Amino acid sequence: MQGQVFKIHSDFYYIKSQEGNVFECKLREVLKKQNQKVLTGDFVEFDESGAIFNILERKNFILRPSVANIDLAVVVSSLLEPKLDFVQLNRYLTFLKYHNINTLLCFNKEDLLKSPDFSVMADKILSIYSPLGYKILFTSAKENQGFLDFKKEIKGKTIVLCGLSGVGKSSVINALNPDLNLKTSKVSAYTQRGRHTTRHCEILDFKDFRIIDTPGFSNLRFDFILPKDLDSLFDDISFYAKDCRYSDCLHIEGDEHSLGCSVLSNLDKIEPTRYESYLEFLEESREYKQKVTYSGTKEEETKKHTHGKQKAKISRVKRESSRNTARQKIKFYQMEEDRDEY
Repeated sequence: MQGQVFKIHSDFYYIKSQEGNVFECKLREVLKKQNQKVLTGDFVEFDESGAIFNILERKNFILRPSVANIDLAVVVSSLLEPKLDFVQLNRYLTFLKYHNINTLLCFNKEDLLKSPDFSVMADKILSIYSPLGYKILFTSAKENQGFLDFKKEIKGKTIVLCGLSGVGKSSVINALNPDLNLKTSKVSAYTQRGRHTTRHCEILDFKDFRIIDTPGFSNLRFDFILPKDLDSLFDDISFYAKDCRYSDCLHIEGDEHSLGCSVLSNLDKIEPTRYESYLEFLEESREYKQKVTYSGTKEEETKKHTHGKQKAKISRVKRESSRNTARQKIKFYQMEEDRDEY
């Protein structure tokens, strides 16, 4: 049978079949030996005993949090309480661009800003992100404003909500469907951060769309990309980077290639928070480069292709363990035969 994983709890995978039936399943041992990880949103094949034996090809996926087959990511930010953090917002956008996932920007808690302040903030947001091609919505979950346009944008799609705890992700979901009544929490006056109220990833079904509710992306770091590839995730920086004199230019003041850097020559045309975000993420990617350069770590493939078919490939450690067991059995039988002869 085939179905989609809509919730994972402990070692149990809850799957909705094509007919709409729900099954509680576990992962077959061969997939565990391959270190294959099933994500919320995965389409899988499973048998009547409730064992998942195959993960179907994914359209896309994210490992932090662990979700797959996303049509649209909605980055939820608060305009106030907590205060809008442009670097954190750019962190989400850069991460989603790396994974090639379409993105919608939702700025929540519009009710907390008075009219003049809201206009100034809205103009700044639009001036930064509209030229980059992002669709932008302003909402107030408390006053149920902006959700007609929200529903139009997500109709017929499976979406995931990104954003720091406390920005109002659960409140947004409650505004879309008050019957869910998801738990929400207040923002701390001291830390200006909320508490996680979502404990696991789960697909929530609505009439015209589906939402993958997640615990959040708060520990996101760029420890998976090399420095030379980072500028391609910033359209406003890569626009000028193509004219840099050196192909390996990292667009940093004082760098050996800074004199021929087109990005540095046009910094006045790049929004400061975007370049600030680039520099912060660049430091993280440089740490990653140093790690892979000196650690020499390389992950072993978990699948092999034979006669055009994909098969499980048991890891070297597990193969060696199995061989040791086989050698022990052979030695035991030889000892038994020697004893019988004696």
